[in-house]
Amino acid sequence: MRRRLRYRLGRWRDQGIALGWLVSIWILLWGDVTWGNLLGGLLVGGAVLVFFPLPPVTFGGRLRVGALLAMGAAFAVDLVRASLHVAAVAVRPGPPPRSAIMAVPLRVHTDLNLALTAEVISLVPGTLIIDVDREAAILYVHVLDLDGTGGIEANRERVLAVERGIVRAVGSATELNLVTADRESAP
Repeated sequence: MRRRLRYRLGRWRDQGIALGWLVSIWILLWGDVTWGNLLGGLLVGGAVLVFFPLPPVTFGGRLRVGALLAMGAAFAVDLVRASLHVAAVAVRPGPPPRSAIMAVPLRVHTDLNLALTAEVISLVPGTLIIDVDREAAILYVHVLDLDGTGGIEANRERVLAVERGIVRAVGSATELNLVTADRESAP
């Protein structure tokens, strides 16, 4: 009973935050803070949340600031490295580079992990999420210049390293064990 009440309160809190953001965006779009814009934003935001509900995203972990900073630094390095690589591919004469679409099954099957990993991967130049299998937690990733980035296994490990960094930063202890055990059992 107590757990169900906590879930409902958390869901209402999340809906309230989403409504606040939608109203803020509505007011920014109109460019003027008036009672009419506030009321219109509440009506439109409420309708969006009622008619287009988002699935609940649970957060079972905790925020680890050190791991979050390490993930951010690794992302920045990867962003610069990939930007330079894509720029070199763009100006290099000759035939176009060999690209590939590969399936990468993630180890942690939560919507939050799936969404965050897909976002980080898509932000890096040269990689793009083509499709997501939510049930099986598989990301389908397009990789530009497969040979120049180390091949399929190197790119798959890169995606799994992003997942590992995200789980270390915001995952639960169980999720952390999944990505750590998988890393230790790899040859």
